[in-house]
Amino acid sequence: MVAAEPLWLLLLLRLCAHGRASPPARSCPAACICTSDLLSCSRQTLQRVPRELPPTATTLDLSHNALTQLHDRWLAALPHLEALHMSHNQIRELSPRAFHNASYLRHLDMSSNRLHAVETHYFEALVSLEELLLYNNRIARVDENAFAKLSGLRKVYLSWNNLTTFPFRSVQGLGNYSLRTLDLSSNSLSSIPVEELAALPENIGNGLYLHNNPVRCSCPLYLMLQRWKQRGFSSVKDFFEEHTCKVSDTVPRSLIKFLKYNHMFENCSAGPEDTHPVPFPVTVGQALLLTCNASLPDVLTTYMWISPHHEPIRHPGNSNRSVEVYRNGSLRIAAAKPWHSGVYVCLAISSPRNFSRMCEVNVTVHYPKPDGETFSTGLTTLLGCIVSLLLVLMYLYLTPCRCLPCCKKPAPLSPPQECSAQSSILSTTPPTTDGTSRKASANKHVVFLEPIREAQNGKVRLALGEDFSDPKHPKVLQLKSDSESISSVFSDTPIVS
Repeated sequence: MVAAEPLWLLLLLRLCAHGRASPPARSCPAACICTSDLLSCSRQTLQRVPRELPPTATTLDLSHNALTQLHDRWLAALPHLEALHMSHNQIRELSPRAFHNASYLRHLDMSSNRLHAVETHYFEALVSLEELLLYNNRIARVDENAFAKLSGLRKVYLSWNNLTTFPFRSVQGLGNYSLRTLDLSSNSLSSIPVEELAALPENIGNGLYLHNNPVRCSCPLYLMLQRWKQRGFSSVKDFFEEHTCKVSDTVPRSLIKFLKYNHMFENCSAGPEDTHPVPFPVTVGQALLLTCNASLPDVLTTYMWISPHHEPIRHPGNSNRSVEVYRNGSLRIAAAKPWHSGVYVCLAISSPRNFSRMCEVNVTVHYPKPDGETFSTGLTTLLGCIVSLLLVLMYLYLTPCRCLPCCKKPAPLSPPQECSAQSSILSTTPPTTDGTSRKASANKHVVFLEPIREAQNGKVRLALGEDFSDPKHPKVLQLKSDSESISSVFSDTPIVS
């Protein structure tokens, strides 16, 4: 027992030492709800951010409160924070170091606050930021370098503010050209620099929302938006009727839906930037090489292609080298596939903010035709004519007769001994008569090739012929007439009744 007591004491000392070494875990703030990596303090009418925040949180929700300001480095206690929701508060401005120590933040929602501007220092420390929501504020100005250091920025929402201008050159300065959505709708933009927009990469144009702004009507703006519509850009296609322009500067309400009612712009002529892409057909599996038609003398100029899926393609290409971009700007696709079809745009970049559109190529990838089906048009037409002719001949000569009595061949006549109806009369001597019952002699045979009319008792009769004594012709009609009819044939004296 004596030896066992030091052992128990040793164990107690070790437990105490271990308890002193581990720092106490931070508890969840009283007004918040904490889960494994989520901290929600929404709708608690908070006027300041809670001091004690659990460091394991990756998502923090402070929306729908009464916050008016954010002190410097207030996110230092959340090293793993990736999403921050601060919408529906009363924040007017941000301190220079408000978002320092938040290098992993990817999603920031500051919509429905009271911000008046977007200064350069507001978000420059958020190097991993991908989505920035600033809609429904009171922003009237955006600094030209506000997004210069946000190389991973993909979506920016600035709709429902008070913007009258926007520095589109700041969008060109993004490092890897990853921006997909720039929403400037429902502001007070009075003019849009079409020249600057034409130099933007196609992936930005597809997500550049400019509808519901009182911009001045102009042919360049109309042609640019019509071109975007033809390309199927969702920014125009999904909000077709919301694109308006102001006809007169003196009449504030002179807005017209100029894409829907475009009769005012029928005389607008397309400029060089509105020319159609060059067609480039190619077969599946074939190698494809696209080149820019022009080159810049500056050796520092680099080239970038925009794919039909609005993705940038830069030198040297993708990882497996199925798509390559050479130093001279040529784009090579090792084996064309159906999904490679579409319009490719080549851009020349002489500086981070100087773009030049070089060329557009419309690639069409189709499958090869089988060899067994390559009939010429002339041969096919000739075969069709021959078959049609054969069918007509078969119809005319091989159609079965549906009237059996009509189809029977007539019995052959006696050997031709006379050549006319007159010579067929064997005798012109009137026959001897025996009263009213006289009949034609049985030795006289008459055949009439043409019907002869007889008038007897006011009736007309057709004389067909007499019976042949030849037994080989049993079906020949027999003509038996009285003495008056015979005498009418063999005499020129008319019969008077």
